[in-house]
Amino acid sequence: MKKLLLLLLPMGATAQHILDSGAVPSLFAPGVVSTPFEEWATSFSPDGHTVYWSQGAVYWTLVSAERQGEGWGAPRVLPFSGAWNDTDPFVSPDGRKMFFISNRPLVAAPGQTGRQIFHIWYVDRQPSGWSEPHHLDGPVNIETASCYAPCVTASGDLYFCSRDRDGHQGMNGFYAHWNGQGYDAPSLIDMDSVAYIQDPFVAANGSYMVFACENELYVSFHGGAGWSPARKLGPEINAGDGISSPYVTRDGGWLYYSSNRVRGLYKRDRDHALDYKGLLRELQSPLNGTGNILKIRVHLPSAT
Repeated sequence: MKKLLLLLLPMGATAQHILDSGAVPSLFAPGVVSTPFEEWATSFSPDGHTVYWSQGAVYWTLVSAERQGEGWGAPRVLPFSGAWNDTDPFVSPDGRKMFFISNRPLVAAPGQTGRQIFHIWYVDRQPSGWSEPHHLDGPVNIETASCYAPCVTASGDLYFCSRDRDGHQGMNGFYAHWNGQGYDAPSLIDMDSVAYIQDPFVAANGSYMVFACENELYVSFHGGAGWSPARKLGPEINAGDGISSPYVTRDGGWLYYSSNRVRGLYKRDRDHALDYKGLLRELQSPLNGTGNILKIRVHLPSAT
C-alpha cells in the first residue's frame, strides 16, 4: 500500500494527501512540449485540448499545440507572439482571455526596441482565434516594476508576482480584485511562513494556491481567516533542482511545473561509456539539464 504525504487543510476541513509517496514526475509530451530547449509556464484551454507554454532562450515566445488522439500535434507560435519577449501565458477559466507578460512597446511602431520592464497583456478569444494583444490598463501595470506569472480566477481576480514593488523589497506575490469594471489596486499577499511568493497559481475557485519559493513548490489553502501557512509539496517534487511555474488541472489531479531536473528521469549507463554520437544524442535529448515541463499526479481539491 502506498504511503501518503499528508498536508492539513485549514481548520474545519479534513486532512488530504497531496502526493503519493515515491511518486516520480514525468516529462510532459517529450519531443513536442519538452524538448532539448528551454520550456516553462504551462496553461491549458478549459477543455484540455490545447496546451500553451513559453519557449526560448535569448527571446521568449508563446507556443501552443493541439491534442491529437493520445498525443499532441506539432507546436505553433501564437500569431501575436514571435517578435517581442512574451512569456507566462495563462488562459482564464472560461477560456475567453489569455493573459501573458511582454516587453513589447505600449504603442506599436516600426523600428522600436523592447521595453526594459514586463507588463501584463491579454488577448480575447474570438471565433477566428485570438485577438490582437491589449495592454492591461489600470493600477496593475506600473512603470517602476515588472509583473510576472499572471493567474486569474473564475471571478476575475488577478494574482501575479513582482519584484521591488510598492515599497516591498524582493520578489512578492500580489492580488488585484476584479470589481466588474476593472482591477482594484494590487495588494501584497502576506504569508509569513515563506520568504517570498513567486509564480502564484490559484485555483479557479480561489480555494488554494501553489507557488514557488527558493526552488521549491509550496501549497496554501484559503479559508475564512485568509491563507493558511504554506507547506512544501515534498521531495517527490522538491528535489533541489530549478523549479518554477506551477499549474494544476481544474480537477486537481495533475500538477505541471517547470524544472531542469534530470535525477530519477535519466542516468548514464556507467558500464558502457558513450562515444561521440552517443554524447550528441544525450545533449540533444530533453533531459540535458535545460528546463522542461514536468507533470505529476496530485490530490488537490477540484475547482470545477
